Amino acid sequence: MEFVPCLMSLVSCLSEMRRKRKVKRIIAPDLKYGNQLVAKFINYVMRKGKKSAAQRVVYKTFDTMQQKYQVEPLATFDLAIKNASPALEVKAKRIGGATYQVPRAVRGERKMQLAFTWILNAARAKKGRPMHEKLAEELMAASKNEGIAVKKKMDTLRMAEANKAFAHFAW
Repeated sequence: MEFVPCLMSLVSCLSEMRRKRKVKRIIAPDLKYGNQLVAKFINYVMRKGKKSAAQRVVYKTFDTMQQKYQVEPLATFDLAIKNASPALEVKAKRIGGATYQVPRAVRGERKMQLAFTWILNAARAKKGRPMHEKLAEELMAASKNEGIAVKKKMDTLRMAEANKAFAHFAW
């Protein structure tokens, strides 16, 4: 009879040892367009907590896209993110002393994160002009399946295809 309460306390102790679940925060849509994807992009553009500066850059980018290229900025932005998002990536996995580049499918959240990062890095790498112009140019190039961010996506895809032989190591 004494055994049952001890077993119950052991089970409760084991359940407490599990890790805390990550709570996914819901990001409020941005102020001007009411779009969550734009709000998330603003957060990626932001540096040192200066959100108003990041908003200014993104909104100026969209205005530049509308005036200079005569396109609908939100549709072009969505297309650019879609074109820069990778389907496959490689992850290093160590097996028996050797490290293999194992191809894996990319989750939705990570696809967006990689596309945002590649587009921003490509825009920041260009010199001599304001950020909103460089970002507008890179978004336009990505929407046409061109530019540095799309090239990075193609390189990642090529590397995943080349290492297809190690796909059985995927965990």
